[in-house]
Order: sequence, then structure tokens, then C-alpha cells
Amino acid sequence: MACTVVCVSHTTGSGGHDVGRQVAKELGFLYVDEEIVVKAAAQGGIDATDVADEESRKTFARRFLETLAEGGGDAWMLGAPITAAVEMEVLRPAEIRTLIRETVEQTAARGNVVIVAHAASFALEPGTNLLRVFVTASTKTREQRVAAAEELDEREAARRIKDSDAGRNDYLQRFYSVERESPTDYDLVVNTDHLSAEQAAQIVLRAAGR
Repeated sequence: MACTVVCVSHTTGSGGHDVGRQVAKELGFLYVDEEIVVKAAAQGGIDATDVADEESRKTFARRFLETLAEGGGDAWMLGAPITAAVEMEVLRPAEIRTLIRETVEQTAARGNVVIVAHAASFALEPGTNLLRVFVTASTKTREQRVAAAEELDEREAARRIKDSDAGRNDYLQRFYSVERESPTDYDLVVNTDHLSAEQAAQIVLRAAGR
């Protein structure tokens, strides 16, 4: 049975976003990631009160999906207006993550989507229509990629990776009670040390039954 939802969890510098975009392109699925959700919320003017209300979150998620399905998601990729972005700063990380989780759940319910987020796989119940993928690479490789992409020296790149990993682990523990992440939390683990995004995407596509 072919999967209709592909969740790509990833570590910083592993190329998870590129893999997810390639998979979405090949499948003709919607592509959704955390950045798009946050930018959409900023442009929609959602505030902490809205995030705290379950119905408001669901309304946002519904409008968000309708806009993406109509091909209106490109504007969010280009960046939110400055005034809206400032409004988003008043939201605490926990509130933003709550919004992301609600959107992930509703996006998955729609089907035919690739979701790229740190913990999307943990937000959804395992099923035959869901493929849970973890994209990662060695620390050294990830540091080199981040240094090249963001024009950082080796020390700063190493700090960026260390902080990102610590934040990711904290996120999994606080929101999903995952004390220690394991490869068995996923259906497929892809190491991109020696694979391009296109090669990794082909592996994911085969696992998805496509």
C-alpha cells in the first residue's frame, strides 16, 4: 500500500528539508515544514490567545491548508511582513510548537503531504498510510555543511550543531516524553554523509511504495 503521508524528521545540517522537498516534488504532494507554518501564522496575525484556543488553532490549520492547496504557499516561503514577524515574537516557543503540532495533525489528516519537522513523526499515530523517516548525518558532516551554508567558522558551526541537537532533544522530551530517541521510532533512517538529497529522496520514495 502506498503511503499518503511522509513525515521527515531531521537533524540540522543533514539535508532533511532538501530531501523532503524532493520527495514532495516527485510525488506531487503538498510540502509543509515548521518555517512555513510560523510564517503563515505571522501573516495571519495569530496571537497567543488564538494559539491557546483549540478551535482557533483548527481554524488556522484549515485556512493554512486551503491556501497551500490553492497554490498560495509561495508567499510564506518568501518571508512574512516585518510587522507580522514582530507580532510572532510575543509567542513563546511552546505556543508556536503547539500551533505546529495542531497543524501537523490536520495536515496529515488531509493526506498526500510531506511534512518536514523535528517531531512530526511523534505527533502522529503509526499507520500503513504513514511513513516516518529520520534524515541525519555524522556530526562532522553536519558541521561542514552548516559552516559552508551560513559562512561560519568551524567553532561557530560546531556550536550551532550542538545547540540545535540539545534543543531538539529537549523538544522531544518536553512535548512527547521521549527520553532518548531511537532508530526504532522511525520506519526508515537515512544517513546523508555520502548521499545527495536526490539519492536520499529516491530511497524514501521506494520505502513509500512509489
